[in-house]
Order: sequence, then C-alpha cells, then structure tokens
Amino acid sequence: MVTIKHKEVVWIGSSLEDLKKFPESVKDEVGFALHRAQEGKKHHRAKPLKGFSGVFEIVSSFKSDTYRAVYGIKIGKKLYVLHTFKKKSKSGIKTPKPDLDLIKRRLKEAQRLEKEE
Repeated sequence: MVTIKHKEVVWIGSSLEDLKKFPESVKDEVGFALHRAQEGKKHHRAKPLKGFSGVFEIVSSFKSDTYRAVYGIKIGKKLYVLHTFKKKSKSGIKTPKPDLDLIKRRLKEAQRLEKEE
C-alpha cells in the first residue's frame, strides 16, 4: 500500500473565512486543487502567479464571476493559503494591485511563521 504524505495547510489572514463565502462549486474546485498541491501535484486550474516565486493561483468561475485562491508551496514543508477572493475588476485578467499588495504582506507573514517553526 502506498501512503502519500500530504503537506499541512496553513491559512493566512482571512483566507479560509473568505473561501467559505464562495459558491459551493468554487469551494469544491479550490479544495480539490489545494488537495493536489498538498500531494505535490498541480491541478489543471493552478498556474504560477506572475512576479512571485513558488506562488500559484487557482482561477475558478461561477456564472459571470471569477474567484481566485493564491497559495505558496516553497515556504518550508507546509502549504500556505495566502489569499482567496472574488475578482472585482471587470477589465482584463490582471490581479488588482490591492490584492497583490495583500498577497505580498501575507507571503512575508507565512515566511515569518515558517522561520519560527
């Protein structure tokens, strides 16, 4: 029997509470994608977040809305969920600057937490 070791998930800031507000189908997709990341695999909806090393985003759609979950995989031995949000900008696919700033702050927090371990 093969045992797969899963990375522990650490939710930074309000990321878990925000995810709980998403539609069920989005929560299911994000949850499965994070489970794949815990196994060291990549979900087909996960892609590297530009401007960051070892940080990925999952993009999921529901009706006319887009939801994103951002997580870091190269911060020690844990998987850190940095931000989950409904994309509000209607123009383009770029992540809005306030969200990028929050991701940067939470990434620093995750790195600090990892050093304390």
